[in-house]
Amino acid sequence: MYPLTLAALALAPTVLGAAPQPVQFRAADGVTVYGDFYSNGRPHRPLILLFHQAGSNRGEYATIAPRLVGAGFNCLAIDQRAGGEMWGRKNETVEHLGHSAPYLEAERDLQAALDWARSRKEKGKVILWGSSYSASLVFALAAHHPDEVSGLLAFSPGEYFEHKDMIRQAAAQVHVPVFITCGGSAQEAANARPIYEAVASKEKVFFIPPIGVHGSKTLRTDSDPKGAAGNWREVLSFLKKNFG
Repeated sequence: MYPLTLAALALAPTVLGAAPQPVQFRAADGVTVYGDFYSNGRPHRPLILLFHQAGSNRGEYATIAPRLVGAGFNCLAIDQRAGGEMWGRKNETVEHLGHSAPYLEAERDLQAALDWARSRKEKGKVILWGSSYSASLVFALAAHHPDEVSGLLAFSPGEYFEHKDMIRQAAAQVHVPVFITCGGSAQEAANARPIYEAVASKEKVFFIPPIGVHGSKTLRTDSDPKGAAGNWREVLSFLKKNFG
């Protein structure tokens, strides 16, 4: 199966594909991380690791991951330990841990997802995708693993942590293709721009949508009915250019 055209993917309400496979693995500190693996049937194609925003869970990607599968990518969406019950579902990692942890602690879950990806028999390229606080953490993960990460997409990143230039410092060590976008507000753009400017990669995009909302939900028609299609076109254009 070859990828659908950008226009078809941006407009199609659904993309056919197998149901996601539940997975679980342990972070380095022993916390069990729960996720869904979406396969496009071609195991050597790039794998996108999908990380959610605050108060959220892997359900954030229930409509996004199938479109990425239709575009030729495999996907893993996880429940991080900093999250909650958005999208009408529980965050299993939080539920089993017993509480939602601070944002920075969730970096261990992102690391565990990358470890899971690299432990698979099929070792396609790995692309990081973050939403809000995790859109910031993916820069730190990419900086720590320059030989294991091939690309990065960040939806509404910012300096959300106590160390107020932590993410810019990490971005300065990222040399892979980077796509950064934000919600439609001036404040979101102001949060993201310094990170974009710090990115070391020559292949980087900063997309300020005419209509957008915070985080990855800018691609969901239930959250951003007027802007989602246009935002999808920009995302798919970046992915097609850099990863075929």
